[in-house]
Amino acid sequence: MNKIINVEDRMPVIKTLPLSFQHLFAMVGSTILVPILTKMNPSIALLCSGIGTLLYILCTKAKLPAYIGSSFAFIGPIVAVSAKYGAMDKTGLASIGAVSGGVISAGIVYLIVALLIAIFGIGWLNRALSSIVAGSVVIVIGLGLAATAINWAGLNASYSDPSLLSVPRWAWITVAMITLLVGIIGSMYFKGFLGVIPILIAMLVGYIAALVLGVVPNSVLHEIATTPIFKLPNVAIGKVAPRFSLDIILLMAPVSFVTLAEHIGHVYVTNNVVGRDFTKDPGLHRSILGDGVATITAGLLGGPPNTTYGENIGVMAITKIYSVWVIGWAAIIAIVLSFIGPVSVFIENIPLPVIGGVSILLFGIIASSGFRIFVDNKIDFGKKRNLLISSVIIVLGIGGAALNVPVAGNTIQISGVALATIVGIILNLILPENSKSEE
Repeated sequence: MNKIINVEDRMPVIKTLPLSFQHLFAMVGSTILVPILTKMNPSIALLCSGIGTLLYILCTKAKLPAYIGSSFAFIGPIVAVSAKYGAMDKTGLASIGAVSGGVISAGIVYLIVALLIAIFGIGWLNRALSSIVAGSVVIVIGLGLAATAINWAGLNASYSDPSLLSVPRWAWITVAMITLLVGIIGSMYFKGFLGVIPILIAMLVGYIAALVLGVVPNSVLHEIATTPIFKLPNVAIGKVAPRFSLDIILLMAPVSFVTLAEHIGHVYVTNNVVGRDFTKDPGLHRSILGDGVATITAGLLGGPPNTTYGENIGVMAITKIYSVWVIGWAAIIAIVLSFIGPVSVFIENIPLPVIGGVSILLFGIIASSGFRIFVDNKIDFGKKRNLLISSVIIVLGIGGAALNVPVAGNTIQISGVALATIVGIILNLILPENSKSEE
């Protein structure tokens, strides 16, 4: 069994750095994938994740281990804003300014919610998010990402992504399965220091397998070899001012409630993994404040909105290393690497099957943490109330349910984790403890 390293524990740098690289590798695929999908700059996203994480640690008084990275929830709104305002000129500055304004608006929503929690406390939140709701939402967070992991691993029914057609499917799946297998074996059988970095080892072995099997294109190797050692990220601050307008705010800001639900779920998962109640110390308001400050900073730099990352919670659950110092060094490494050209290219091109293989493990662990909440809190599924609430949350969250809500001439979609959480909270508040048949 691995020795538990608690939140405040500080280890020698020589042991801390490999653990930090493990966290970096776990999150970097998702963090740089968001800007790739939205045609933003991956290096800036990497920079923003590092700076955002350090700001988060500062806001939470270094008492809550969490890594901040790019949010998938904002991909649609970013694309919509970019398409509308990018047509204004050929420089792309109008698009960058509009997206930055929207990202900042989303961050401000976080600050407002944090203030409300600081004033009114979390008693109302604990009543709304009881163990049956929290556990079910955590399961949705993990299983809701399952399809993404399967697609990245090439195990989906249709292997038709144009960017993958040049790679044989057997090679793609082989890389994913090698990565997953090494992660499983490492977590179960590695001893000593190797036993706390199984995810890092799995991703490095997977990357090597991808190179051997030709999954990594030669163009990437050429780019790594020819990129200048020092490469300054092309940040937006000082070059283009954020643009604020009602349509931008209405497109971007409401999505914050989606990531807020996800954020709260992640805090409850971390509570369960670490064995502490972080909603009380340092306080949920500080955690949400940190996320908001990180997102506003990303908007000023020209990066995508941020959110806490489930992948890193999965790493902590496997390794039992909860030290905020490990997270902090991962953030510093991310900042440094965003300025080193070849390394940035290497990280930005981590093969998707490598990310997919390790994500099968990490996302599954998140879902399993939800079941652990049920066990630890002795949830009785013989009670119809608990059975109904959990059933509805899980089916809505994983089944792809979505509602389009008209707001000021625009349509805002509430779906996935956010919709499941809202419905779960309502059921939790209105359903009696016992059904008529149980009285």
